[in-house]
Amino acid sequence: IMEGDLARTIEKHLPQIWHVQLADNPGRNEPGTGEIAYPFLYQWLDQLGYAGWIGCEYKPKGETEAGLGWFRQAR
Repeated sequence: IMEGDLARTIEKHLPQIWHVQLADNPGRNEPGTGEIAYPFLYQWLDQLGYAGWIGCEYKPKGETEAGLGWFRQAR
């Protein structure tokens, strides 16, 4: 975590945000394995009008293919 209070931090700095890079906390594992409410943040980014890229740079907890299940759920 670099800032905390993610929703308000994203909203405050949205004009300067061109790319969102994500990994869950703790452990930098795939989304949904930690404490960050990714469905909420994806919806929040949509509501704010964010049209940039979202990149994923995380360490899979297990096998890579099994760790992609979060993506199917997010779509």
